[in-house]
Amino acid sequence: MDRTRLYRNGVLVKENFPIDDVSECVGDPGAVVWFDICTPVNGDLAKIGEELGLHELAVEDALHDRQRPKLDSYDSHLFITAYAARLADRRIELTELSIFVTKNALVTVRASPDFDIEAVVRRWDAGTDMVRYGVPYLLHGLLDHIVDGYFEVLQPLDDRIEALEDELFDGTADDLRERNRQTFELRKSLVGFRRMALPMREIVGGLLRRGEVIDPVLVPYYQDVYDHALRAAEWTDSLREMVGNIREAHQNQQGFKLNEIMKKVTSWAAIIAVPTLITGFYGQNVPYPGSGEPVGFWISTGLIVAGGLLLYRAFKKRDWL
Repeated sequence: MDRTRLYRNGVLVKENFPIDDVSECVGDPGAVVWFDICTPVNGDLAKIGEELGLHELAVEDALHDRQRPKLDSYDSHLFITAYAARLADRRIELTELSIFVTKNALVTVRASPDFDIEAVVRRWDAGTDMVRYGVPYLLHGLLDHIVDGYFEVLQPLDDRIEALEDELFDGTADDLRERNRQTFELRKSLVGFRRMALPMREIVGGLLRRGEVIDPVLVPYYQDVYDHALRAAEWTDSLREMVGNIREAHQNQQGFKLNEIMKKVTSWAAIIAVPTLITGFYGQNVPYPGSGEPVGFWISTGLIVAGGLLLYRAFKKRDWL
């Protein structure tokens, strides 16, 4: 369901009114309008674009999904593309948001209803004394909620990576194939998440550099969002590096186990070669010491046992068996 709100002089005076009434509200210099559209069609945004004077390229970007996170500046408004994230069934789900920012109107366009817009509304309502700063305050609450959601995704991923590290060194996970699959999925998720979270730092930084957009009172609040976005980007890079180290350790472990197997096989092959050598020697068609006598059998048997024991002890001492 689409949501609408009208603030006048920092006070909420009307909400959930038809979007068709937006043009009347926007004409009031003391009014601030917010309306939210979920999964819009071309006609919805075209009408709003005409009423608010939105650029046709921004409207086109809002209608097409998988846009790059960005901040575009036009003559009469700003256009922001951002992605909210949440963790569902151990998978990162991203929701694209298109945001139009004018002097006295904030328009949010959601690609799907998965984004919890009610949580943003509750955040706005918790700061009633700040609503008087208008659209910049509403935009701050929205961006702050998006960035805070990144930490709710990164913390469980951090816990999973630590669990993989523990399994790697305590030997509790014997299925290397399953562990490699989990590591690969984690790295793939982090790469996709980084592609969406990293540009948030540039978006908030771009807003801070536009002094005419943000009231000086709100600059510390935007600076806090910028610090959180920077921390989320650095945390993502750190987790991606940790996953890469785990994957490399997996490969080293597999190589180490293969070397152990090869040492054992080679050692047993050397031990087996001793009786093969002796029996082959005594199988000659020429006379040799003890040929045709019982003593020759016992000498060959003794040589086999003695040679095998000597090699076994030598390999065992070097931890090859």
